[in-house]
Amino acid sequence: MNAFKAQVPIAWSPHLYITLVRGIPGTRRLHKRTLEALRLHKCNRTVMRWNTPTSMGMLQQVKRLVVIETEEMYKARKQNEANHQALRSPLVINHLPASASSFS
Repeated sequence: MNAFKAQVPIAWSPHLYITLVRGIPGTRRLHKRTLEALRLHKCNRTVMRWNTPTSMGMLQQVKRLVVIETEEMYKARKQNEANHQALRSPLVINHLPASASSFS
């Protein structure tokens, strides 16, 4: 899941997209409360938060459980997923040899 880990400075982005990528069971009570405050209840769910010092402090506390993306990174990842899941034209296979199809 670390394929889309943030590699750019996040300080310049007005919005942050936060995705919970590690499970909540087994984490500290303080971290669970922080995730609740960020509205992250289930794995692989993404929320949008304003980039404020308060939210950055909360994210610093649970940084091993979440992935933080800027708006551009989030949109690019969603576009990649949509392209991957897009319908493709069907593959037609003709089992007749080329000479047999010419007799028909």
